[in-house]
Amino acid sequence: MMNQEARAGLLTDPISLQLGTENLCGCLVRLLSKDPEWLSAKVKFFLPNMDLGSGDQSPDPTQRVIQQLSKLHTQGQSTWQEFIHCVCMELDVPLELEVPLLSIWGHGDGFPRQLDIGEESQPDSQLHPGLKRPHQSCGSSPRPKQFKKQEQELAKRYLQLLRTSAQQRYADRTPRPGQPLAFPQVYIPPILQWSRASAPFDAQEGAVTGDPKAEDGTDVNIRDLFNTKANRGPRVTVLLGKSGMGKTTLAHRLCQKWADGQLDRFQALFLFEFRQLNVITGFLTLPQLLFDLYLRPEAGPEAVFEYLQENANGTLLIFDGLDEVFYPCPSKETAGPEDPASALTLFSRLCRGTLLPGCWVMATSRPGKLPACLPTEVATVHMWGFDGPRVEEYVSRFFSDQPSQEAALAELRADRRLWSMCALPALCRVACLCLYHLLPGSSPGQSAALLPTMTQNYVQMVLTLSPQGFLPAESLLGLGEVALRGLETGKVIFSAGDIPPPVMAFGAALGLMTSFCVCTGPGHQETGYAFTHLSLQEFFAALHLMASPQVDKDTLSQHVTLTSRWVQRSKARLGLTDHLPTFLAGLASCACRPFLSLLAQQDEAWVGTKQAAVVQALRKLATRRLTGPKVVELCHCVGETQVPELAGFTAQSLPRQMPFHNFLLTYTDLAALTNILGHRDAPIHLDFEGCPLEPRCPEALAGCGQVENLRLAGSKITAQGISHLVQALPLCPQLEEISFRDNQLKDWDVLSIVEVLPCLPRLRKLDLSLSKVSVSTLLSLTNVAVTCPTVRMLQVRKADLIFLLSPPAETATELQGDPDLWGNANQRKEAQRRSLALRLQKCQLGVRDVEVLLAQLREGPHLDEVDLSGNQLEDEGCQLMAEAAPQLRIARKLDLSSNGLSLAGVCRVLSAVSMCRTLAELHVSLLHKTVVLKFAPEPEEQEVTQKRAAFPGSLTFQMPSDLLPCAPRIRLTHCALQAQHLEHLCKALGGSCCLCHLDLSGNALGDKGAALLAQLLPGLGALQSLNLSENDLSLDAVFSLTQCFSTLPWLLHLDFSSESQRVILRGDGRDRDLLPTGSLPEFQAGAQFLGFGQRRISRSFCLRECQLEPLSLSRLCETLEKCPGPLEVKLSCKVLSDQSLETLLHHLPRLPELRLLQLTQMELSPRSPLLLADIFSLCPRVQKVDLRSLHHATLHFRSSEEQEGGCCGRFTGCGLSQEHVEPLCWLLSKCEDLSQLDLSANLLGDAGLRCLLECLPQVPISGSLDLSHNGISQESVLCLVETLPSCPRIREASVNLGSKQSFWVHFSRQEEARKTLRLSECSFGPEHVPRLATGLSQALRLTELTLTQCFLGLEQLTILLGLLKWPAGLLTLRVEEPWVGKAGVLTLLEICAQASGNITEISISETQQQLCIQLEFPHQENPEAMTLRLAHCDLGTHHSLLARQLMETCARLRQLSLSQVNLCEASALLLQSLLLSLSELKHFRLTSSCVSSSALAHLTSGLSRCHHLEELDLSNNQLGEEGTKVLTGALEGKRRLKRLDLSHLPLGASTLAALTQGLSHMTLLQSLRLSHNQIGDTGAQNLAAVLPGLPELRKLDLSANGIGPAGGARLAECLLLCRHLEELMLGYNALGDPTALGLARGLPRHLRVLHLTSSRLGPEGALSLGQALDGCPHMEEISLAENNLAGGVPHFRLGLPLLRQIDLVSCEIDNQTAKPLTASFILCPALEEIMLSWNLLGDEAAAELARVLPQMGRLKRMDLEKNRITAYGAWLLAEGLAQGSGIQVIRLWNNPIPPDMAQRLQSQEPRLDFAFFDNQPQVPHGT
Repeated sequence: MMNQEARAGLLTDPISLQLGTENLCGCLVRLLSKDPEWLSAKVKFFLPNMDLGSGDQSPDPTQRVIQQLSKLHTQGQSTWQEFIHCVCMELDVPLELEVPLLSIWGHGDGFPRQLDIGEESQPDSQLHPGLKRPHQSCGSSPRPKQFKKQEQELAKRYLQLLRTSAQQRYADRTPRPGQPLAFPQVYIPPILQWSRASAPFDAQEGAVTGDPKAEDGTDVNIRDLFNTKANRGPRVTVLLGKSGMGKTTLAHRLCQKWADGQLDRFQALFLFEFRQLNVITGFLTLPQLLFDLYLRPEAGPEAVFEYLQENANGTLLIFDGLDEVFYPCPSKETAGPEDPASALTLFSRLCRGTLLPGCWVMATSRPGKLPACLPTEVATVHMWGFDGPRVEEYVSRFFSDQPSQEAALAELRADRRLWSMCALPALCRVACLCLYHLLPGSSPGQSAALLPTMTQNYVQMVLTLSPQGFLPAESLLGLGEVALRGLETGKVIFSAGDIPPPVMAFGAALGLMTSFCVCTGPGHQETGYAFTHLSLQEFFAALHLMASPQVDKDTLSQHVTLTSRWVQRSKARLGLTDHLPTFLAGLASCACRPFLSLLAQQDEAWVGTKQAAVVQALRKLATRRLTGPKVVELCHCVGETQVPELAGFTAQSLPRQMPFHNFLLTYTDLAALTNILGHRDAPIHLDFEGCPLEPRCPEALAGCGQVENLRLAGSKITAQGISHLVQALPLCPQLEEISFRDNQLKDWDVLSIVEVLPCLPRLRKLDLSLSKVSVSTLLSLTNVAVTCPTVRMLQVRKADLIFLLSPPAETATELQGDPDLWGNANQRKEAQRRSLALRLQKCQLGVRDVEVLLAQLREGPHLDEVDLSGNQLEDEGCQLMAEAAPQLRIARKLDLSSNGLSLAGVCRVLSAVSMCRTLAELHVSLLHKTVVLKFAPEPEEQEVTQKRAAFPGSLTFQMPSDLLPCAPRIRLTHCALQAQHLEHLCKALGGSCCLCHLDLSGNALGDKGAALLAQLLPGLGALQSLNLSENDLSLDAVFSLTQCFSTLPWLLHLDFSSESQRVILRGDGRDRDLLPTGSLPEFQAGAQFLGFGQRRISRSFCLRECQLEPLSLSRLCETLEKCPGPLEVKLSCKVLSDQSLETLLHHLPRLPELRLLQLTQMELSPRSPLLLADIFSLCPRVQKVDLRSLHHATLHFRSSEEQEGGCCGRFTGCGLSQEHVEPLCWLLSKCEDLSQLDLSANLLGDAGLRCLLECLPQVPISGSLDLSHNGISQESVLCLVETLPSCPRIREASVNLGSKQSFWVHFSRQEEARKTLRLSECSFGPEHVPRLATGLSQALRLTELTLTQCFLGLEQLTILLGLLKWPAGLLTLRVEEPWVGKAGVLTLLEICAQASGNITEISISETQQQLCIQLEFPHQENPEAMTLRLAHCDLGTHHSLLARQLMETCARLRQLSLSQVNLCEASALLLQSLLLSLSELKHFRLTSSCVSSSALAHLTSGLSRCHHLEELDLSNNQLGEEGTKVLTGALEGKRRLKRLDLSHLPLGASTLAALTQGLSHMTLLQSLRLSHNQIGDTGAQNLAAVLPGLPELRKLDLSANGIGPAGGARLAECLLLCRHLEELMLGYNALGDPTALGLARGLPRHLRVLHLTSSRLGPEGALSLGQALDGCPHMEEISLAENNLAGGVPHFRLGLPLLRQIDLVSCEIDNQTAKPLTASFILCPALEEIMLSWNLLGDEAAAELARVLPQMGRLKRMDLEKNRITAYGAWLLAEGLAQGSGIQVIRLWNNPIPPDMAQRLQSQEPRLDFAFFDNQPQVPHGT
């Protein structure tokens, strides 16, 4: 038996005392003594860290058992209970012993119910939950049969215990009568709404609303909370609601209902609050969570837990306050599902089904991002609070007597703001509490006036609860301090030590705080305290911040923040300060100032300072760019302040586009927003995309006149919400756009919404996309679209359901300013007709539905478009629609694609539309399921739209209506048509009126069908095009169709491509395919539109990608011989043999109408150039042969009416070598007149070139010869020089051996007396110079030689000049080398002295690196120069020797030109000596040079002796005013001077006086240039005094001289006396209209050039000048650029016969001004260049210019850069160019033309240039 001590230890514990006997202990000892090994294993299991050595070594087995049991018992009740359960479960225990063991020691009546977690005394308790542990060392005994029954009995007792405990907890929750809040516990079920993704199958309309009239209200709907779609796996429901919505109340309500037996589907219900679970910091197992924290079973917890596991679907666990969790949920869990963990981790395991699989879990939370531990399939329920009936029901239950109920309801109904606040259940209770105390003794409306804001409701509640006439300020501030400290530390449960006892007593007495039991550890419970609601804690915290003297303004402002509700997953939880900023804002109201002053015991000024800090903080927030949630919170705060100025500022600061995306919105939120918007003037767009909305939210929008666009996309709006919205929308007549996209609306919802369309006069768009509507509802919507006068489009396509509307006011505005439409009443009526577009795609419409639709449409407005594609109409439905099309008056298109149309149905549709006058195109493709009918306007409508078709404004081209016929286009592509279908098809087509385009591509006609169609085509009338592509046609079909050229007058072009199976027959060749569809108005061809005359268009035959054998070519040519009219033939194939080419060329003479033959994209043999060269003799009509790279050949032919002229041969890139030269020249020699021969890019080389030059005399070339890119060297250049004497008809040759590799020779028809030779980059070496000089000496007719960068150095040039000798004649030698710019004037003059002939002209330009001299042969002496030379013979210096050489060589020098040189003193001294000896010098130019002062003196001294000068040019030199004065001294005595240029020189007053004095003696002066000298009005007036004394003056340039109106007027007067003046340039002076008017009074009759660029002319001056210029017989050039000529551009009636150029750049010329100007151009037949860039010209002006282009034969260039011409205007210009204009380029850079369109236009017409730089190719010299 047991020893006494051990037994006493066992008997002194509470369990043994309850037993009262020793029998149970003895039985247990005896039982365990039988299995000591099992006991030892269990002791080691439960006590792993205890040393069991010496204490367990008793020899007595019974004693050893007693010692082991004592050690287990000392570990505490939990370990002992677990051990007893292991004994009963693992050992064979008799039933009579098992029952008392489990009933007495198996539960914890003797111990505290709460489990101790985390204490050091029992660290193992958290590792070993109370579950059965299997025997590890010994085999387990079989369980008794009665154990299962016992387990069920224990579970049943525990479930009853759970229910009884809950019943006791909720038995009486009414406060005692002595408490201040002694009011009935009123419960009204709030609005609950399922999230669409988780709505139950049986939930109607996705909402759980409850019936407020029912006694218990929510029985059925509470059950619906647990009817989610999750039949398997986790069944988790999350209830989302803002603070104060009643989430916690609903959780307790569920417990109460379960306790009352109403939730019978659940056997067990557990309710946990996360705010209490936060206190537990250690880890738990699920049994510990259920039994130790909630309710412990009386016995057998393991059995109870196992029962709960087996019946998990009957267990509900509710977790309240998920948003209040302190610690985050682990993202990835590594521990096992049954291992201890935090409360949140256990919650996560329950949600994911790893713990208690199959159980139901419900959690409540404020809105925000839910923790990641929740499964994705969680069901979400939104709690919306109270609507109107619920508020009324709550008030009725709160007030017990009828008069109080009526009075309270009257107060609420009279105050809309208070009524909206009561939507929040917590605030509704506060308002009722305040009204309960305020209503007695107050007049109607007075009580509600005291409760305008949420904050003032709470203030009034505090005043109500306070003792009568006393405000306990100290206690209130104490509560505020506790509340604020709790919010800052995240604490909502306080211990007794957190709150001072007086404050605690005060809060408890007033019912502001509650107390409850909180478990803080195993076996430890203490009392916890919390505010009755979290918002009450926030209110008292705000009171403390506002009233405490310890809180300064800065600290206060830091708490005025806006928190976003888009909580990131990384954030542990939502904040606890939802309402703190709102309460601070509310306390900043002036109405709260007395209360705060009394509370803070400060004056109102002190309080006002704090209130101002809050208002200022809110004002700063209003200026920021805030997200949607923060804007809503800001509106709440601003509304609470009751400061109108702040509300207005906030409203105006909101952006026009205000997005609110993806967060929950309540009625109070929207009411706060609209309250602020009421202070806004500008409209606003509200976007609530993805925002779950409370059903009654739309009510808040009623009357908000600032909302212009309202988007409710994806807002999960319900049927109830739709009903509220339908009532609110008519009160928002300013709405322009409404979107309900992605709300999955049902039929009734959609119909309800569209019923309000007539009530929204400004609505433009209604989006109902992603709704679920039936066909019947869809037809109802079409009826609405037909009958509602503002609807202009209904689009139903896939997920789209959109109404587009046009407000009536918009139509009226559109008609204003268009007088053409208001001509008479009928026109006004027609213009006001509504046009409707219907797009009903993939709507499952059938034939019967079409009948209903047609009945609606026949009574409806004009239709712009009807799209019924993707339905189920089939043949009958398509035929019905096609037959009804003429009556439906469809303006654009009818789309019947993808409706199951068959081949038989195609003919039925054709017959149905055969007589439709408005049909523009019918496209049917059975393969692609396409059936589209396009329509043109009615003929009577064309008259209205005719004048507005192309251009804005007043452009009204007079086009008769017959130019705008409807040209139907029938396209029957990929319809499997065969030859046997053609007769029936043509019969159906024969009834069509005016069929123009027929497309039968993609069918199976074959050659047989093509031959049959050729016979049937005459019966179809005059088509414009026929497309037979992809019909498996061969060349035989082509020959059949070619015969149609003679039978079909309309056929002008036949295009056949074998590989791509393209077969096109067309009429007019210039179709409108250039521009994309819709980019141009539907006019006829541009030539007709522009009024161009009919031109004779060639017929063309194009055969591509075919095998052209000789037999086929012969047959083709025989067929083409019958073709009438001019003919163009274009052939292409991979390889064309010589035999085939010969066959083709021999047939050419028998084609008299052939104008063009093109052979493209084919491979020709090397012999083909010779065959083509022989064509000139075989067929004299050949005008040009162009062969390129043996792949492209073009032959141009003359017509019989054209006179014979020169021929042109181009054989480029043909691989011609020396062996081909002689036979080619022999063939070309048969040509009578070869104007041009191009042999560039061949392989001639030096040998071939020499051979060609030898054969040149026998080739009759009269124009040019191009031998570029032939691999030649200096040898060929020298050979050319040596050939010049033997080829007398050569007039010019130019060779470049550099990168350009050019070689051009130009000829004359007769012998040329003057020849020019230009050699560039020839890299001559010293060995080449003698041979070059010899060759040049033999070319006696050479007059000009240019050597550019030929590597001729100074020495080589000196040698060349010495060796070059002629018997007689003049030679101009121009050398351009880099060293010329560095050598200096002195060195270059030294080179000139070595010339063998007389130098008559010298020109030096250092910048251009150019030296130019003119040599005269033979050398002759000048006696005068010889005398001067003798005078210097005594000097004996190098300078004098050089001077003597120059005097000898330059004795007959007539011109000396120095440009851009640096003139030093030595050079000037040499020039002085030289000038003294030049008795024949007539021209001296020193321009753009730098001259030192000493050099200037020498130069002036030399010039003063040159009295025979006729030209003196000193312009652009770098001289100061003194230097200019010195240099002008050389003018003295120059009486023979004819040309004087002093431009760009600083002419001072004294210099100008000397100049005018000198001019008075220059009576022979013809040209005077003084531009850019800034002489001003004074200088102009001085010049005006002397100009009449210059009778021979012909050119006068005074540009950019700062001359104003005064000087200009004086000049105009004096110019009346300059009768011989031909050129007058006065640009860049501020002359103004007075000068223009003065000039207009008497322009010199010989005037040729007039430049008045940027002269500040206006319309008046320009018009007067235009009238004066009109008819001037000699005028060649006019420039009025950069003047404001808007409305005053000169135009002519008589014309200017010699005008070549007119410059009107940047003159503000618009379309209207351009009309008379363009008409004037026709009167100027010599015009070559027109510059109109940088103006305001549009397409109308382009059309006018396009009209006149064909009549301007000499026009070469037109500049239209930087205007407003679109692609259409450019196309018109291209049409004008096509009429035969000789213009070379039209510049169109920087006009509004897209790049791709510009590229297409330029490919069609290369003369249109859209580039920034001028891309026109440079014309070779001599052309």
